[in-house]
Amino acid sequence: MDASQGGGAETVLRLAGITKRFGPLVANDAVSFELRRGEVIALLGENGAGKTTLMNILFGHYVADEGEVEAFGEKLPPGDPAAALAAGIGMVHQHFTLADQMSVLENIALGTQRMFAPRFDRTSARARIAKLSQDFGLHVKAEALVADLTVGERQRVEILKALYRDARILILDEPTAVLTPLETDALFATLEMLVARGLSIIFISHKLNEVMAVSDRVLVLRAGRLAGERATAETDRGELAALMVGEEIRTPQVVAHRAGEPVLEIEGVSAAGQGTGAALDRVSLTLSAGEITGLAGVSGNGQAALAALIAGTLVPASGQMRIRRETVSGWSPRAALAHRIGRIPEDRHAIGMIGDMNVTENVISESYRSPRFSRAGFLDWKAAREFAMSIIAAYDVKCPSPEARVRLLSGGNMQKLILGRALDGDPAVILANQPTRGLDVGAVAYVHSQLLAARERGAAILLISEDLDEVLALSDRIVVMSKGRLSPPSRRGELTVREIGELMAGHGVFDTGESHAA
Repeated sequence: MDASQGGGAETVLRLAGITKRFGPLVANDAVSFELRRGEVIALLGENGAGKTTLMNILFGHYVADEGEVEAFGEKLPPGDPAAALAAGIGMVHQHFTLADQMSVLENIALGTQRMFAPRFDRTSARARIAKLSQDFGLHVKAEALVADLTVGERQRVEILKALYRDARILILDEPTAVLTPLETDALFATLEMLVARGLSIIFISHKLNEVMAVSDRVLVLRAGRLAGERATAETDRGELAALMVGEEIRTPQVVAHRAGEPVLEIEGVSAAGQGTGAALDRVSLTLSAGEITGLAGVSGNGQAALAALIAGTLVPASGQMRIRRETVSGWSPRAALAHRIGRIPEDRHAIGMIGDMNVTENVISESYRSPRFSRAGFLDWKAAREFAMSIIAAYDVKCPSPEARVRLLSGGNMQKLILGRALDGDPAVILANQPTRGLDVGAVAYVHSQLLAARERGAAILLISEDLDEVLALSDRIVVMSKGRLSPPSRRGELTVREIGELMAGHGVFDTGESHAA
């Protein structure tokens, strides 16, 4: 985007010498930058680079050990979130903070006045929301229940919440992580309108193509320090990636590969939904050896149910599952592991790892009963520790020791442990559910290289991702899920991004229960 005010525009935000320590760890080391009126700054950095800590200091959730924050010429008191909000700073988090059982109007007005008191003026609140919606292209019905909204509509509500509170600085944390391409285009159009009216934006993302498209300047954090600052028009993706990790990033190349025999077949399966997600409706899918099948779709359309089905935590209500042509019965997580299904779960914190257990305990958690680690009913801790050490070495996991608590590791290092556990023993099927969510460009490249190596060894891989770029980059075949149903598969390059986006929005032909073989 073009900051029309240029370098001489008013400075609206200044961070000076921000340093924050957590014991011996220096999370932010003398970070300083300025944000100008009508400017979009992109904030890049590896996992653990200090981006979140910096934003928490800005909002008053953390108190800096050194340095200060100034908004619109006034110093913000440390540790005071209310002061940041009052100064006109708003933030849209990657994971939305909305009450599902309240209306759009109630969510937006929540905290601004006593909503259920007799004096709450719903008419004026509704009128103000309508004007903001019209001015910025954020169309959503004020009386609609949030639970009934799409992901894109929920994001609009979050932005409206900030604007309703007169935000003049808007921080967007991974704003396109769960959006379709069409919704992403709509978001960028809204950002252009916000900037045109003088708002300033900090755009946090790991998608370099979006950073290049939306920002005026890019700030790169590495190991808590400001590693570089570039005008977007004077840099490129390669330079930014190298600034993030300190060296050139080599993106794995996908070579055409002939698929082998079907390994896992799902035919006409219906099953209950997971959480608020859609149920499976007569889903058919074939995963073949040596092939990556990419599953695209907006969050909540049944991906969680399909992943649970393959992982063994969800039993089909109807339909059949076959592994190597044999019908499966008595399906369970233990059965899935016995059939050599490697699982990379969607949420590494809630499902993939147990934070208060150490590295060794986590990496053997799916196989501790096997003869490899169990002797006469007792755990062989020496063998377990050696296994943990082998994963740490092979996957370049940054951790103090196998006895370190997993909650102390960065997201990228946790994902490497999960990857090592899932790929151990060359699984026949790999369920890769959001395998790079929230990871930086270096960690993403590493995870992709490991999945491609497993593909070359003959694994049948299902890649479930809300990042369409990832699906397009890695997949041999692509299917789209909408409202619990699957589209027919397409080979790499057969459909355009816009055509896939239309399918993600539910427009097109979807599964009727017939088998989708390779």
